[in-house]
Amino acid sequence: MKENGFIDFCVFAGLWAVVNNAGISFPTAPHDWLEIEDFKQMINVNLIGVVAITLSVLPLIKKAKGRVVNVASVFGRISTLGGAYCITKYGVEAFNDSLRSVCPVTTSFFKYFDISRKNWSKKLKFNAFLRYKPVLYLGVAYAFISIYLMNERYEKLLDPDLMKVVSCMEHAVAAAHPRTRYSPGWDAKFFWLPLSYMPTFISDAFVLKDAVKPKVSVL
Repeated sequence: MKENGFIDFCVFAGLWAVVNNAGISFPTAPHDWLEIEDFKQMINVNLIGVVAITLSVLPLIKKAKGRVVNVASVFGRISTLGGAYCITKYGVEAFNDSLRSVCPVTTSFFKYFDISRKNWSKKLKFNAFLRYKPVLYLGVAYAFISIYLMNERYEKLLDPDLMKVVSCMEHAVAAAHPRTRYSPGWDAKFFWLPLSYMPTFISDAFVLKDAVKPKVSVL
């Protein structure tokens, strides 16, 4: 079997590189719309999965003096979304820093297909209705509008050219002198990463720019 031969070769010579890219971005919503299982699922895939795969091949990587390439996100540098996504990406960034000899790829908005998005959207609306009922449902409606406007804004930033990310991965694996960090996408380089260094009141002003809020009641 070719697979067995490859495994035997890796055990003998080591493994040159591992690229961790798997992840899910949904569910993403206000924290109080979610359940603890929503957090656990994403943490298990986006963070624990990266750590587990890396640890499983780390002895082979060290033997070959190879490379670990972990794909993170700009949302591991600035948190703008509810749910566990930003939490997991901050964790990946911390894991990268603790490894030291690693090639992190910090991506921004790229157009891809998330198989979890459609089914989860229905679940989100159902959970929100059950949790808030008619009394607080007006507030939920405001939040839905807010999320819709934010999604519309982010949709305009989506880059269909996934080769920008692939090229960074290829360079990180094959280059004689890989970069310390890769940031594919113009918005990562010129917007999100600079925004992460801004004072909190500036980043908060951007995040809350399109947020829909009900007027304060005056008794």
